[in-house]
Amino acid sequence: MAWKTLDDMDLAGKVVLARVDINVPVDDAGNVTDATRIERIVPTVKDIVAKGGKPVLMAHFGRPKGQVVPEMSLKIIVPALQAAFGMPVKFASDCIGAPAKEAVAALGEGEVLLLENTRFHKEETENDPGFAAALAALGDVYVNDAFSAAHRAHASTEGVAKLLPSCAGRLMAEELSALEKALGDPVRPVVAVVGGAKVSTKLDLLDNLVGKVDHLVIGGGMANTFLAAKGIDVGKSLCEHDLADTARKILDTAEKAGCEIILPTDVVVAWEFKANAKHETVPVDACPADAMIFDAGPETVAYIKKVIGSAKTLIMNGPLGVFELEPFHKGTFEMLDEIAAQTDAGNLVSVAGGGDTVAAINAAGKAANFTYISTAGGAFLEWMEGKVLPGVAALES
Repeated sequence: MAWKTLDDMDLAGKVVLARVDINVPVDDAGNVTDATRIERIVPTVKDIVAKGGKPVLMAHFGRPKGQVVPEMSLKIIVPALQAAFGMPVKFASDCIGAPAKEAVAALGEGEVLLLENTRFHKEETENDPGFAAALAALGDVYVNDAFSAAHRAHASTEGVAKLLPSCAGRLMAEELSALEKALGDPVRPVVAVVGGAKVSTKLDLLDNLVGKVDHLVIGGGMANTFLAAKGIDVGKSLCEHDLADTARKILDTAEKAGCEIILPTDVVVAWEFKANAKHETVPVDACPADAMIFDAGPETVAYIKKVIGSAKTLIMNGPLGVFELEPFHKGTFEMLDEIAAQTDAGNLVSVAGGGDTVAAINAAGKAANFTYISTAGGAFLEWMEGKVLPGVAALES
């Protein structure tokens, strides 16, 4: 790919504008409750300082919609940043204008500056050229380390990149490299696991994947829509019956492309949506009319594991069943065991992303066993859909 990294840039004595994603959860007392996103930008910030640069961080926080909302001020994040970086973090009360310029001018070596929430200005999400120029005026070099915001054509993610010498930060470069290995130029066979409640939210994703992967495992509520499209009674299961024609079209496209779509052949059904509800395993065409499908059955999971065992690349976006409720986590967890084992053995490049996916991996205790786990939601999904991400395209140009 044609984007530069920090290794390609001379940062000595330069102010480095870095777009980061520190949109982290905070409790009522103002404490950061999950610092994962902060921890993942540490290498970029430390490398900028090591190369003699002065890091100035641009970020959004919440959705203030172009208004100054005091409870969405980034100032609350400063203590968590200082703890993570191990260096002083200064704060500017605005991201442009006199407060920002004065804070940049006063920034010493070995210090970091955090600018106020870029989304306090409506011009940020409008990608206003004047606003982008005001941001760019603060620095000498632009670094984008916010892949999770790269699908947005905002002033701080795209506009500034066109005005300053630009490169990808460590997290961005790591993310792009991992995704390139998974979908851009993968080692075959490639398996994709796509789960979730609704087919309607992942139509573009499925359309793109059937032309790129060798095996496509469909799980969760999405599988029910495909089963129903094949004339199988799914009882009271979550199902988008109105998308039957769309599902059949995807099945047809996959067949022509030589992509095997893997649907359940046996299922775990229950009569109530609660943990440890009365349940039983039945063949996929024997779901009781008053029951709901909650998980893939053991026969299905055994076949999925066999396919994963012979694969070289795997990309995962969604679980197989209702993993949040015991014992309907079994299918997803058993599959994750196999992914972890093959990855640890060096047989598999495994990349995963999406909220439910990461939650399932964490619940199974397998986060350390994947080649790469993306913390980006929408950007990860749009990349899998084959869409151009404005923040990445700006770096490439």
